Amino acid sequence: MGYVTLSGAILAEILATTSMKYSEGFSRLWPSLATGVGYLVSFVLLAHTLKSISVSTAYAIWAGAGTAVIAAIGMLFLGEAMTAAKVLGVLLVIAGVVVLNLNGAH
Repeated sequence: MGYVTLSGAILAEILATTSMKYSEGFSRLWPSLATGVGYLVSFVLLAHTLKSISVSTAYAIWAGAGTAVIAAIGMLFLGEAMTAAKVLGVLLVIAGVVVLNLNGAH
């Protein structure tokens, strides 16, 4: 169940961060509200995740997956440059999450 709530937390964080892009500095109401609600849902689900998964594992997966997906969204859909450095950075984030998880999820 921990990985289900963690997946929900990641999805909510991705939606919140994407909404933040469209909030135009929190000057647009609906994207701003979506940002706030998304982060609230994300943190609540992450907190529930921590009941069954260690904080280092859960946070590494949450932060790493969110970072990687947001970077991909930026490059694929929002017109951000896809550079070798960005791709390498995302791959290093993913590698870091894998290495942290080699110690075992509790």
